[in-house]
Amino acid sequence: MTLRAPCSLAAWSPHAIATLAAALCGWSTSPAWAAPAAPTASRAAVRHDSAPDVVLYGRRDDVVAFARQAAEQRGFDADWAIAQLAQARYQPSVARLVMPAATPSAKNWAAYRERFIEPQRIQAGLRWWQANEVWLQQAQARWGVPAEMVVAIVGVETFYGRIRGNFKVIDALATLAFDFPSGRSDRSGFYRAELEAFLHWCATEGRDPQAVKGSYAGAMGLPQFMPSTLLRYAVDFDADGHIDLDQSAADTVGSIAHYFAQFGWEQGLPTHYGVRPPEDAADRAVLLAPDIVPSFTTAQFAERGALLDDAGRRHNGPLALVQLFNGDAPPSYVAGTRNFYVVTRYNWSSYYALAVIELARALKQMRPEADAPRPVPPPEPAQAGSQLPPAASQSQP
Repeated sequence: MTLRAPCSLAAWSPHAIATLAAALCGWSTSPAWAAPAAPTASRAAVRHDSAPDVVLYGRRDDVVAFARQAAEQRGFDADWAIAQLAQARYQPSVARLVMPAATPSAKNWAAYRERFIEPQRIQAGLRWWQANEVWLQQAQARWGVPAEMVVAIVGVETFYGRIRGNFKVIDALATLAFDFPSGRSDRSGFYRAELEAFLHWCATEGRDPQAVKGSYAGAMGLPQFMPSTLLRYAVDFDADGHIDLDQSAADTVGSIAHYFAQFGWEQGLPTHYGVRPPEDAADRAVLLAPDIVPSFTTAQFAERGALLDDAGRRHNGPLALVQLFNGDAPPSYVAGTRNFYVVTRYNWSSYYALAVIELARALKQMRPEADAPRPVPPPEPAQAGSQLPPAASQSQP
């Protein structure tokens, strides 16, 4: 390793001096009490000089200023917020995971589908549906969102609680808020808003910010809500005085159904129809231009040479031509309705949306018919209030 000294010794940090001494003299910078590394273990990759040290954020001026401003805007205690952020650690793994792949693979709907529409997830979903049937019926009665759609969201997001993420949410959000990695568009502002919402939620619910775990992007609980999404859309569906998306299936069910309803879910409307895309590339490009936003009538589809199935031709409302790539194979196409678009508001990906929809269909088809328990009308759910814009789930194909 080449060591390049700064012009003056005064410019060296204590950490840098220790590292230089270790390199020149063969000293170890590990504490005396640290267990020796196994002889066969490989060395950790050398981090770039510009990367923040893996230490507590402490009383960094920008962190303190953020805490004070957030406390003033949200009404929680500034000293408490400063103390919590002082314990947050920069996480290099979070900074790595948020970056796009160095060699991105081609999108492949068939391969993506196989990850979610598979026997183990379907069986787990059927069990989760049966265990929470009463809440699912109540949510469907209140918001018009089919039970299978709610169950499928939980299945795709966390495999019914098996995969929730093991990052401290305060560490993940602080890393992305204060030290967002270079090399991609800067989203530090988004994560600062999420960190503020997270602190607000912890203060309101009496949660220990150091104990909350989630994804590398800060998504939490069975439905993997971002903090601002939780504040704005989560509901206390079991009316116990708390919104708990980790342990309460009732709150999870109600919150997902409420989220869909708030984004315009229309009861009884299909999510999509079968379609054969136009053969002419120019016509196909016109229909694909709005992406997943429903923008064309059935007549406009026909004018451009897109052939809808029988149900699609009877549809009354706008449609979107949705293209899903299959690697080297020809793409797949569906004609998405407003409800398809609603599913993409949970995660802004047509691949994600169709995976949820197809898992929901598989669950409904495989669910044994039984006399369902009569739903008891639930109490009016308490909703957490927030003026922050919604944040999508962070799962990506």
